[in-house]
Amino acid sequence: MHAATPPTEPHVMTTYGRVPIMLTHGRGCRVWDADGREYLDALAGIAVNTLGHAHPRLVKALQEQVAQLIHVSNYYHHPWTEPLAAALCERSGLEKVFFCSSGLEANEAAIKLARKFGHDKGIARPQIVVYEKAFHGRSLATLSATGNPKVQAGFEPLVEGFIRVPINDLDALRAATVGNPDVVAVFFEAIQGEGGVNPLSPEYIAGVRALCDEHDWLLMIDEVQCGMGRTGKWFAHQWAGVKPDVMPLAKGLGSGVPVGAVVAGPRAASIFQPGNHGTTFGGNPLAMRAGLETIRIMEDEGLLDNAATVGTYLHTQLWAELHGLPGVREVRGKGLMIGIELDRPCGVLVNRCAQAGLLLSVTAERVIRLVPPLILTRAEADEIVAKLVPQVRAFLNETDA
Repeated sequence: MHAATPPTEPHVMTTYGRVPIMLTHGRGCRVWDADGREYLDALAGIAVNTLGHAHPRLVKALQEQVAQLIHVSNYYHHPWTEPLAAALCERSGLEKVFFCSSGLEANEAAIKLARKFGHDKGIARPQIVVYEKAFHGRSLATLSATGNPKVQAGFEPLVEGFIRVPINDLDALRAATVGNPDVVAVFFEAIQGEGGVNPLSPEYIAGVRALCDEHDWLLMIDEVQCGMGRTGKWFAHQWAGVKPDVMPLAKGLGSGVPVGAVVAGPRAASIFQPGNHGTTFGGNPLAMRAGLETIRIMEDEGLLDNAATVGTYLHTQLWAELHGLPGVREVRGKGLMIGIELDRPCGVLVNRCAQAGLLLSVTAERVIRLVPPLILTRAEADEIVAKLVPQVRAFLNETDA
């Protein structure tokens, strides 16, 4: 289903291994390429397009905003910052928000918050606990917090001040931090995205919350990919019944418009003071309007419930088709964040599924990642299964031969 003549970009740096498709427009959970071919979008811009494509209410709000103000400096107030901040605080139970433009920026701000928290306590070289297989971004600090040596390679020396542990192992966390007075925070994704759709158990998250309370550490939960309703609650950690001290957000918050945020509870809400941190584009009127309208539409259309119910249905259908198939290790995830782990690298499935009219990604080399828009219907879930399963079966048969 690819274009007859693959698109070329001779003036663009080769940082991406692009699928040879030129996408031109979309509606709902579907997109079309320059040759008019249709694709079911089960990637949603990597968990970004919460409302799918060209949602009429979002389009109308953004058109109105573009005609009024797109950007003003943070020297000034505008009407949309406080309403979005209040909406996030109400849904998280936290207190204050710093707005930025991406998940990387949000995670970088979280790391800076943790370091200043430590310095304010008199700790000269603060240390943050991070996790194996984690992914927090590609700046030098967030790359250093990331647990993937392949993406770190070539950018050494990394930033110091991180202690790495495995997920879902409280004993390992205790052992790595015992007697260390320089630890200031524990930083993890409630469900690891780039690391292979690896959920942290509710029991583990609750246990880390208790340790942070015991030792006066900040609990920082990266909800950049798994937040904003994707698992059926506003934020994935809410399944564990806890509140973090610091919560970075981005991706689905603006349903396609770049917007990031750091939401902080009482222990972290006042760490930054004027001059400590900032950003040029963060909090601009267009991004704030996009975030607020996205939240309103999600609630009006019941998209949290939809993510939970359609996600469970999709997970069940995939497991029914793939369970017991040699080469399939696991189908895991929560809501509309699903990973299918194979026993071998399967990156070729990105192109093969695109040829079959299905957009998805492969992460951690062996995990097929499905993060479709939260408007996905059961019929579209059935279509994902119908398009994906034959490709997985054919790939496994070929690579077994």
